[in-house]
Amino acid sequence: MDAVIVITITLTLLVLFLLSGLYIHSVLFACGIIGIILLEGFDILPGLLGNEPFNRVASYTLTTIPLYVLMAQFILKADIVKDIFYLVHKVSRGKNGALGVLTMIIGGLLGAVSGSGTATAASLGQVAVPELRRHGYSGPLAGAIAAAAGSLSGVIPPSIILILYGVATETPIGSLFIGSVIPGILCMLVFIAVMLVYYKMEKKQHVAQDEVAATVEEAHYVSVPRLITVIFISFLVMAVIFVGIYSGLFTPTEAGAVGSFVALLAALVLGKVNFNFIKYSVIETLRLTGMVLIIMIGAQIFGRFISLSLIPRKLIAMLEPIMDTPALVLIVISVVLFIMFMFIEGAAVILMSIPVLLPIINAMQIDILWFGVFVGVICTIGLLTPPVGLSVYAVAGVSNIRLEPIFRIGMVFALAALVVVCGLMILFPELATYLPNSMDS
Repeated sequence: MDAVIVITITLTLLVLFLLSGLYIHSVLFACGIIGIILLEGFDILPGLLGNEPFNRVASYTLTTIPLYVLMAQFILKADIVKDIFYLVHKVSRGKNGALGVLTMIIGGLLGAVSGSGTATAASLGQVAVPELRRHGYSGPLAGAIAAAAGSLSGVIPPSIILILYGVATETPIGSLFIGSVIPGILCMLVFIAVMLVYYKMEKKQHVAQDEVAATVEEAHYVSVPRLITVIFISFLVMAVIFVGIYSGLFTPTEAGAVGSFVALLAALVLGKVNFNFIKYSVIETLRLTGMVLIIMIGAQIFGRFISLSLIPRKLIAMLEPIMDTPALVLIVISVVLFIMFMFIEGAAVILMSIPVLLPIINAMQIDILWFGVFVGVICTIGLLTPPVGLSVYAVAGVSNIRLEPIFRIGMVFALAALVVVCGLMILFPELATYLPNSMDS
């Protein structure tokens, strides 16, 4: 059968299966198998479905995923997030604008110690949204702040998205982590600027300041010794990840293991460790890790179809007229990825798009590490956009705020970051490459 017809049939099925609500790993696996059979027949399947799926996930590099997820679970279930926000609430007393700024900064720091955007957004939705609303922020703006702060873990290391990109492209994960620091901070600054503009607009409209009676202070009192312990633990975990990797003391996998151990010790010191603590931390780690590995297997089969169908070569031929202008091609890729992240979970987008995009990036001689950080930024943005903005769903679920108004404000956060951060990265690639290059030297 003609390759163009097969590609059309397979991509049509992909869209239909996604719209029907099937799991993404099933969709990728089924579409990959159907496309390969139509192209090559059944004879290729035994070799394809033999050891390759196992070899794909039996990778030492992938051990970073359960380690960082486990570290995130220990930190979240030890109530360290609530304790840190209690401190933020105390520091910003009487300064309503500062409370929003500090909430965004805390979201970035929590992303740096947890790697889980959805979990961070849900935690901030529980503890930050009520306090933000009491200090004059509308419900939708408070929800959007929590969602944006949580989404920062998509680019601020240790990001699961960056780990998957590193595995898919054989790029050093430690370099990706270090390279994403400056773009991650830029995303945070853009979110803060948008938040302040919205807050000033709402202040002029005299938004009621007594929407929520409950406060973090009433619900969650923290003693001074515990606060000191929590602050020390947070900085220690970040030091293990950033300083350890940057100095070469730890590999990314070792940093995840040490970070998990430090988080467990912290939970012990804070008196949170019991049977349920261990049980739920391990179950959640297994669930998330299993989900990622199954998606990887499906994406590998789909990726093989992409290779056999020569889609990358056809796309390069289509883009030939603008290949001499890499910035224009990157803008096109940004828009395509932005739309994909709007509809599909981030890990699946990385694993299904990289086989297509990598040949184009190589053809334009663009730095693979830079492109990984660039994709991480777009993934961060995708966590805020409808209809699959996972950070927004997490916040809405725990705060009982309607999705639509949060998404409306979240889209403004997302578009601002897309234009400013992605634009600056295209104009100044050193934003992502300077720190990794200095680490290598």
